[in-house]
This record gives sequence, structure tokens and C-alpha cells, in this order.
Amino acid sequence: MNLQNFLRPAAIVLLAPAMLALPALAQPAAPSGSIHGHVQNAAGIAPGTGEVKLTQDPGIDDKTRKYLYSFPVNATGDYKGTGIKPGTYVLFYVAKGASVDYIRDVVIKTDVDLTQNDDMSREEFLKNMSAEDKKALDDFKKANAVAVAANKTIGNLNTLLSSAREAQKASKYDDAIAIMTQATTQKPDEAILWLELGNSQLGGKKYDDAVTSFTKATELNAASKKPSPALAGSAYNNLGQSYAKLNKPKDASAAYEKAAAAEPEKAANYYFNESAQLYNANARTEAVAAADKAIAADPTKADAYYIKGQSLVADSKADPKTQKLLPPPGCLEAYEKYLQIAPTGVHADEVKAIISAFDEKIVSGFKNTPAPKKK
Repeated sequence: MNLQNFLRPAAIVLLAPAMLALPALAQPAAPSGSIHGHVQNAAGIAPGTGEVKLTQDPGIDDKTRKYLYSFPVNATGDYKGTGIKPGTYVLFYVAKGASVDYIRDVVIKTDVDLTQNDDMSREEFLKNMSAEDKKALDDFKKANAVAVAANKTIGNLNTLLSSAREAQKASKYDDAIAIMTQATTQKPDEAILWLELGNSQLGGKKYDDAVTSFTKATELNAASKKPSPALAGSAYNNLGQSYAKLNKPKDASAAYEKAAAAEPEKAANYYFNESAQLYNANARTEAVAAADKAIAADPTKADAYYIKGQSLVADSKADPKTQKLLPPPGCLEAYEKYLQIAPTGVHADEVKAIISAFDEKIVSGFKNTPAPKKK
């Protein structure tokens, strides 16, 4: 046996050392600051658009200037921006791609939120405006002052309108008249104010005054740049009611005709209101004519048939031979049409009784029932 083979040293296998996975070290955040503020133009009004931009190289014009940060200006003129590298910047307000104003030496510091407004009404900005821009600004300020005053007046008038309507609801018509008289004195060229004054006077049974106010409302409305059909319809309708209260049926009918012409889609309602007012004013011939117009405009208007029947029935005469009441032409037909359209209507029982009475030999008469309320 060769002992040399046993005496040789064994081969040594070297193992690679184990690699330890080390976590990545987080890089420290770069220092930064933030900025916020408000932008308003030379007239003191927020532009509501544009951007606030920061640069450290203002250059000589908009084309060569390089902006490092850009922040949008919102609808109320406010802006804000974060993540800005500390340093000294020039702030530009830019609108539609062109710089409008700038502020030098805007210093951003680490972890500081800087408030930096851009108020273009400041003396420095105004001093550098061109003569043309200054004139435009002055003209705007004058026009704006007029608009502000007008808005203040409108706000006051709206308050008066609301107060008058509340007084009307409470049947305090004298208070409503006083309020609306004040309103028409402040702005005598406003149609709706005269309409509301007329409504107050109508409620307070001052019918002559109401006629004057409603007429004024219709005239002002007709002369305006954009006449309101709704205002015209309402004013003429209430003018017709005022004339009916004054026992002037022809004037009332003329006013209701104009209301229907102003708002053809509401003609049936206006003609019905005419028939109701004239019936209550004991102008029965005119009430029948108005009811016929309402029926022509809307054949399903049950109350118009009722008013027509009521307006005609008083002319019924007794037949000397049969001692039965003879209705005038169209009377029974109107009552029957009412029942056909409104078999359970508020006047159904009354109408049935009247129709039945024509078959009796002795008829004591018919009461003058007030017309249904206007539509």
C-alpha cells in the first residue's frame, strides 16, 4: 500500500461568503417652500383666469423668458403652489400667453408658505400704464360705479316688492300701496312696479287708482326693448277686473281681449275671468259673450258653461198655457254641457235642480249665485 496516497492533504472546497441584503437608504427630501395669494386687476376685480409664474431669469420679453413654476389662478382670483426650490424669484401674472404684471424679489424659504398677492391697483402699476389704458380704466370705473348704484337700487326695489306681496297676503292693502308708491317713485320707468302697485290698489278696492297703475304698467312694458307677454297678460287681466268693478263692461272686455292677445295660450282663462267678473257685476249680456269666447278657446272649460247658463236663466219666461218656465235659447244646453263635463262638479247639484225646475208648473225663481273664482 502506498502510504503516500493517504498522506496527501484532502482538497479544500472554498465556499462563497453569504451576501447580506441591505435596505436601500432613503434620499433626503430636497428642501422646498410654497406660495399662495390673490390676484386682482387695476379696477380691483379678480380676473378669474390666467397663471402666476415664477422665474429666476426674467429675460427681456415673454418669448425668451423661462419659467420654472406655473400655478393657475382660479375663478375668485386665488392661486397656490408647492414644491418650490428655495431662492429669490420674479413673480409674473400671465394671461392669454402674455405677461400682465410682475413682482420682483419674491423669496421662497424652506418649509415656509409665502403669502404673495398681486394687486394691480397699486400706485406702481398704475403709474406705468399707458394713457390709453388709463382712460379705459377710468371709463370702466365710472360705468362700474353706475352699475353698482343700479344694483343697489334693484336690491332695494326687490325688497320693497317682497314686502308689498307679503302685505297683500295679509290683506294689509294700505301698507302694500304705501310700499309700492315708494317703489314707483324711486324707479318710475319699471313696468312691474306699477303692476304690483295696481294689484295692491285692486285688493284695497281703489279701482280708479288701479286702472291708472295697470295702464301705466302696460304702456311701459310695450315701450321696453323686450316687452314681457306675461306681464302684459297679467296687467290687462287685472285692468279688466278693475273696469268690471267700476261697472264699465265695455272697457273691461277690451282689456281682457288685450290680455288674450298678449298670451294666446292663456286666452281661455282670460275670457273665463272676463265672464266671471262681468257676471258678478250683473252685466249678463256681456258675460254670455265672454263665456262663449272662453268656450271657443277651450270647449272643456266646464265653469264657462255654468256662467253662460246662469247669465241666461234670469231671462226665462213662464208659458201662459202650461205655466212652465221657458228657458232662453242656449240656457239648458249650457247647463247640460256643464253636467256632461263635470258631473260631480261643485255646481252639479244646483244645475240639476235648475234643469228639473223647468219641468215644474210653478217656479219661484233662481238665485244669483256668485261666479266661480277666476282661473
